[in-house]
Amino acid sequence: MKKLIVLLLLAFVGLAVNAQSTDSTINSQPASQKDAGCVASAQTDTAQTKQGFVARVGTWYTNHLSYLSVTALMALESSFIPFPSEIVVPPAAYAACNSESPLYTTDSKILNVLLVVLFATLGALLGALLNYAISFFLGRPFIYWFVDTKFGHLCLLNGEKVKKAEDYFVEHGNVSTLVGRLIPVIRQLISIPAGLAKMRLTAFVGYTTLGALLWNVILAVLGYIAHGQQDLISKYSDELSWLILAVFAIAVIVVVVKAIRKKKLKKSGSNLKE
Repeated sequence: MKKLIVLLLLAFVGLAVNAQSTDSTINSQPASQKDAGCVASAQTDTAQTKQGFVARVGTWYTNHLSYLSVTALMALESSFIPFPSEIVVPPAAYAACNSESPLYTTDSKILNVLLVVLFATLGALLGALLNYAISFFLGRPFIYWFVDTKFGHLCLLNGEKVKKAEDYFVEHGNVSTLVGRLIPVIRQLISIPAGLAKMRLTAFVGYTTLGALLWNVILAVLGYIAHGQQDLISKYSDELSWLILAVFAIAVIVVVVKAIRKKKLKKSGSNLKE
């Protein structure tokens, strides 16, 4: 099993390195521009590499829109390879309402959007399971070694990010695999500490599926309302996720308060009978 996990990891790393390799444009620039490029920081280079990667994959996705590509890219987004889910689900949800789109599989627009959400959630679960399996079978030393390698940095990972996700998991327990799916930055990495902690697989799958489902519903609603306008989607996706998280927290508090009151009433009723 460990050998299989390592092979899968190497395959994903190869995919990331190949996809993120940018065209060599420095040789075509004047000397002054070359000198300026040499002064650019590694952080800027990494950001530009990510932008190029996202742009190329986004173009491919637009030309190959299908439920399979939705699943594949959401698996990519949910693994350790950086790719924004805002580029996947909202355009797909909007396209699913267009009769000329390959995602328009039924006469019901709502059903088509639901299919997008379901396939996106399946992809998110597959990517999360990869992170979980790597962490579960290879352990903490390997994870912290990998994220600080060149390949890990190409995936925009580092020990600080993983430590932040691990601290969040330790603080909030298993339910963090649900809530963490709604929190920017934590969302992609929360499955790693779950694997490191040897979280029960059935609980992990249940919480992850529910969290991914909620997040994909948010993105699908954004895509439908914003009519595929990527700028609006990118601008408000994080705000909406925090709003949904706040509503979710309020709902949990209400349920807990009601349960406590019900327990107190039952206890007081039994005392009166005595």
